[in-house]
Amino acid sequence: MSSKPNQHIDERQWIINIRRTLEEELELSDIEIPVCIFSVPKPLRSGDPDSYTPQEVAIGPYHYWRPELYEMERNLHGDFKFQYVVEQLSELEPTIRACYHKFLDVSSETLTWMMAIDASFLLEFLQIYAIKEGKASRRVSSRSTLHILDYAGSKADHNAILRDMVMLENQIPLFALRKMLEVQYSSSESADEMLEAMLIGFYEELSPFKMMQDTPKIRVSESAHLLDYLYDTIVPKDNGGAAQKDGFSGDSTFLKKLMNEIWKLLSKLNKRPIRLIQKILLSKLPGLSILAQPLQVLMSGGGEEKDPDGESDSNKPPLVEEITIPSVTELLKSQVRFVAAKGNISTISFDSKKAIFRLPIISLDVNTEVILRNLVAYEASNASGPLAFTRYTELMNGIIDSEEDVKILRERGIIFNRLKSDAEVANMWNGMNKSIRLTKVPQIDKVIEDVNKYYNSRWKVKLGKYMRLYVFGSWQFLTLLATILLLLLVMLQAFCSVYNCRKFNLASTFE
Repeated sequence: MSSKPNQHIDERQWIINIRRTLEEELELSDIEIPVCIFSVPKPLRSGDPDSYTPQEVAIGPYHYWRPELYEMERNLHGDFKFQYVVEQLSELEPTIRACYHKFLDVSSETLTWMMAIDASFLLEFLQIYAIKEGKASRRVSSRSTLHILDYAGSKADHNAILRDMVMLENQIPLFALRKMLEVQYSSSESADEMLEAMLIGFYEELSPFKMMQDTPKIRVSESAHLLDYLYDTIVPKDNGGAAQKDGFSGDSTFLKKLMNEIWKLLSKLNKRPIRLIQKILLSKLPGLSILAQPLQVLMSGGGEEKDPDGESDSNKPPLVEEITIPSVTELLKSQVRFVAAKGNISTISFDSKKAIFRLPIISLDVNTEVILRNLVAYEASNASGPLAFTRYTELMNGIIDSEEDVKILRERGIIFNRLKSDAEVANMWNGMNKSIRLTKVPQIDKVIEDVNKYYNSRWKVKLGKYMRLYVFGSWQFLTLLATILLLLLVMLQAFCSVYNCRKFNLASTFE
């Protein structure tokens, strides 16, 4: 029997590939370029594969060899010396290779040509938004731009290309675009100015958070690729990273003090019925002591629930499942007002004194779900700190349970719905992927905690909760109630048997 498991392996080619891999690893180890282009994590991809797989155009090496995506390359027409651009990009080939998390099994020449073609396409497409910003490239002519517009003539095709351009696995380094523009312009400053105009127009077209007071100014030299630029405009750099101050006082603390003072006042009264009720309910007698715990908790004003181990929800680490927070409809019934905030996710806040819940304005269209999912995937792959944007999507997932919740947020100006129905928006949020790792974002987690404290401190909520917990959900209480009722019936029967009750014969009720 042969010791070789597979006779079809080209051993010589295998050795060449391994040697080339080791040589490239040694070259890349001297380049201090952080990895910024990743493969989508499998747990996220399994939720909706189409949101991470390009349908019209392949950008970068991950999907480059799919034959159904070759059509766009044939529609590409450059008007400047393409060979010279390839030579300029060849000098950056090791740096380009270092940006990718996955090993690129392509030659240096192939990778360089790939970057030149993709950068040329992106510049021609982004030229549309530079024109909208009142600027146009001197060398990228309108004729070359028209080739892209002819191919993506319909709005549906145009949107499909836009969705492909923001996919995590469909990115190329932004410095490849800058290098190509430097070939056209006399200085890197002019190239950056032109690229910045393109990216601002691209952001205003695609960003779900369109209603900001001021368009964020992100230096193109600080962005790794198009998706990274979009992420930086939506998620502030310091969001979730700065330590938040503790010691905030919620409404539950005030309510607890108020109820304690009322209880003390009742304790000083000389009215015997009140004192008798206190002694009976707070006594340690078997059976009646069951009522003491819900009464004391109800009077304490605490809004936090505890699990069987006695750990409060606010101290528990975040779970991968949906966060615990009331829906929009439930909060509205508890007198919470929803107010639209013009900004990014850093504007999320809750004023517990005025019961005002501020959420950033978000515009939802056919591109939004793909954008949100790929931003979550990029954050999960790239961020070492808190997953701020992922936590925002979990918050929206938590407060939106039905189309009625979407309707309320739409009427408050928080959601601009350009989809077919409110039900479609609700399904989109409820179908969003959860976090692939545990995380805490101080700003958003504080808002969630404050909302829960306010909601749980409402008397209707507390009464209903403890009725379910200690009355309807407690066999001990029901057993006690049945025992007391039976005892009263026996006592009444004994009384009637002694004093010969004529008006009410208890025995007859059981016949």
